Amino acid sequence: MNLSFVIFLFLAHLGIGIAFTLVLVHRTAGVKFFRFNAGFAVTLLLVALAMRPETVALRADVQGVALAGLVVATVALLVYWATIGRALAWLRPVFLWITVMFGAVALVTQGVAVTGGATILVTLMTVASFVTSAALLGGTSTAMVLGHWYLVLPSMEVSLLQSIVKFHIWSTAARIFVVVAVVWWAVVAAELPGPSFSRYIFSIAGVFFWQRILFGLLGPVVLAYMTWQTAKIQSTQSATGILYVDFFTVIVGEVLAKYLLVATTVPV
Repeated sequence: MNLSFVIFLFLAHLGIGIAFTLVLVHRTAGVKFFRFNAGFAVTLLLVALAMRPETVALRADVQGVALAGLVVATVALLVYWATIGRALAWLRPVFLWITVMFGAVALVTQGVAVTGGATILVTLMTVASFVTSAALLGGTSTAMVLGHWYLVLPSMEVSLLQSIVKFHIWSTAARIFVVVAVVWWAVVAAELPGPSFSRYIFSIAGVFFWQRILFGLLGPVVLAYMTWQTAKIQSTQSATGILYVDFFTVIVGEVLAKYLLVATTVPV
């Protein structure tokens, strides 16, 4: 794995995560909201496919299945985007659910492919890391855009924002749980190639790990709580401002998580 793999995984997980969260938003958010988010997610997935490393190719192995799942998810989401508010609109949910299903297949098989011949525990932790990463990225992005959308549709019910923020909170909690479990395993139980993980995180290079924890986990915890409180008092503009900062911290944290996976083989 190399640094191009970091960008590939990040863009793919963000795109799939956004598609996942579109299922959670009520249609009263409006045609343009779904068109914007679907278009954004498709763009991310297309760029991910274009920038994928040479080792990620269509072939008869798990890596090939992962790429095939990502391609199908991208095509289905592209059709979904093209039919929003246009012909065949009644088929839109079908294409979105195809995107969700094949996106999930891509995440799971990516986790299996990355771990190679590792133990079942390592494979499960990597898959859980990828799934929670996509959920956190997608939930934060969609919440931020939905908060901004109250400027477009001021009459929208605040419950829409509260619902997606609640998902963001739960996805943050799930991401923290997975990272804590992985770090405990890497420090206490794992036999990793090269220096131990505990030695790595307390070395100079370990600054990336601590930035990942600070920006990617602790930051979103505080900001998600602040967003929830402002959403409760129906202050959508304040909530949106906080979500912009929240999305930035999540991006930094998840990019660093992918980098640490490449650098240490630990799926934090």
